[in-house]
Amino acid sequence: MKPNFYEPMDDIPVAQRDGLGQTGERKGLRGWRRWLLWFFVGLLSAIAGLVVSWLTYQGAETATLPIPFEPMLVSSPGPGASSMVNAESTPSRSSLLGHLAYEEADASELVALTLNEAILMQPEAADRFEAMVTAAAGDGVYLTPISGFRTVSDQQYLFFEIKAERGQTASTRAEVSAPPGYSEHHTGYAIDIGDADQPDTHLSVDFEDTDAFQWLADNAPRYNFELSFPEGNEQGVQYEPWHWRFVGNSESLETFYKDR
Repeated sequence: MKPNFYEPMDDIPVAQRDGLGQTGERKGLRGWRRWLLWFFVGLLSAIAGLVVSWLTYQGAETATLPIPFEPMLVSSPGPGASSMVNAESTPSRSSLLGHLAYEEADASELVALTLNEAILMQPEAADRFEAMVTAAAGDGVYLTPISGFRTVSDQQYLFFEIKAERGQTASTRAEVSAPPGYSEHHTGYAIDIGDADQPDTHLSVDFEDTDAFQWLADNAPRYNFELSFPEGNEQGVQYEPWHWRFVGNSESLETFYKDR
């Protein structure tokens, strides 16, 4: 007898043959659906890959694009711009006939000099001046104070009254004396110095020929004093070898150099 799996199809009953045919059809249908499913999956994967590649390319292009040049817009200055520039470039400190304005110090905060109690100065300036006098005396030079702090009223007399007595113009008087409100003596940091051995040179250009002036020229900076009006000074004030000022602290330095 032949094995059953070798039997021809006709030997299988009709009902069984019909069932076998339906099963084959179902299997064929499932195979077709599976193929169609994989086709769509592959298609979607391909589309997704193309989308990702396109996005990556666009991002790279954007990153490498040069930044477009934008010209700088320069606006024209407004009506007040010119005046603002001039205000910044021009010293805010007022001046008159070559002299700068100074506020009058509070006399109650000043101290009297030991050599002349009628002369007042700022405490630190007075201390350094007296130390300078002592050092000069050790070298055989005798400095003497002539004038220190002055009020605006004092300067009023020195400027206007003496100007009238001498018949001077305001410009001529300003060469040797500051108008009231514009004298360094108002600050308490300035002092007129003379040579005790040569009083005839006091407040005179001849003072530059004295031992006192030569000593000051060599040593005054050690005590933070400087000549206020040297020859050819930018303020145009007459050369005053006797007029010195203290610049040994922040307040004095700002007083004489700020906004010049």
